Amino acid sequence: MRRRLVKRAKRIVLKIGSGVLVDSGGSISPRVFGQIARQVRAAMEGERRVVLVSSGAIATGMKALSMDVRPRSIPQRQAVAAVGQPHLMAHYARAFRRQGLDIAQILLTHDDFADRRRFINAKNTVSTLLEDRIVPVINENDSTAVDEIKFGDNDTLSALTTTLVDSELLVILSDIDGIYDKDPGFDTSARRIPLVEDIDGFHIDLEGSTTGPFGTGGIASKLSAARKAAHSGCATIIASGKKKDVLECILSGEEVGTLVLPKEDRLTSRKHWIAYAARPAGKLFVDDGARCAIMERGKSLLPTGIVRVEGDFEAGEVVRCMDPERMEFARGMVNYSAGEIQKIKGRKTREIEKILGYKVYDEVIHRDNLVVM
Repeated sequence: MRRRLVKRAKRIVLKIGSGVLVDSGGSISPRVFGQIARQVRAAMEGERRVVLVSSGAIATGMKALSMDVRPRSIPQRQAVAAVGQPHLMAHYARAFRRQGLDIAQILLTHDDFADRRRFINAKNTVSTLLEDRIVPVINENDSTAVDEIKFGDNDTLSALTTTLVDSELLVILSDIDGIYDKDPGFDTSARRIPLVEDIDGFHIDLEGSTTGPFGTGGIASKLSAARKAAHSGCATIIASGKKKDVLECILSGEEVGTLVLPKEDRLTSRKHWIAYAARPAGKLFVDDGARCAIMERGKSLLPTGIVRVEGDFEAGEVVRCMDPERMEFARGMVNYSAGEIQKIKGRKTREIEKILGYKVYDEVIHRDNLVVM
């Protein structure tokens, strides 16, 4: 299965963690960039294309500024990232040039995915680069994206990038050699899990884990990224970037790291964007009848099932759908603004025109624009 899956992958997103780019002393290692470039060039023989999502701007900036301690404040990290990003790209440019390949820098924030027009523009740019056999190197725009530094990570960015390039395989390389059934830092009996067939039903206990690679910031973010990718129909392999020729081993079908299979009932590109990329602008609280209609019968959300509106949003924005227990169970793109929904909530569809003076749609959220979370 693994060999067949990697063999048919024509577009690969390769995420490189900061831990891969540094040596045992914590300094950026130019030798590693050369190894990455060589393996990517080998992977790109024929029709296969690779997109890099690379961390390392802050680590590179720290080296350039002769800093020994990672800055703690967001403004300091932004400044160090701004210094480090051109140095990081210079390392990649030199390494890939030796392999006869050009690279292109693309800096993105969550808003580039949340805004549908910007998402399409970025998608077209990356597709053109790949057609010209240029390797896109994507990173978060750390110097301006406060939320991304404080709460986000490049695991999430790599998962969203799979939809940007219609990738069939996401490879996440870090200092973690796969997913374990328990924290190997605490328990010597921990075993690596080579295959996760159903990421939605998969669970490991992270309680009490270390703050190192197995801590919630490491494994949890990678599992979350794998889930996002799986719902777009993309497989994920989580492996150690410290392993010699790891990408070549992965693409030859060797059992390296942990393979997370894609979902068979993949979300459409539009629904994947609604579920994972768009920023919800508000909430609609619904009754049990509306929740059951959506969850069990795949119906649209009608005004009659809405009991409360929260937030200030316009038609076309994405909102969270909340059940009577105030738990989110779905997300969708609304056909009416918050003010309009406030007026028609709890009313029958046939009353919309009488209340508003017009009727754009029968549904507040059509099932084609609605995703059960």
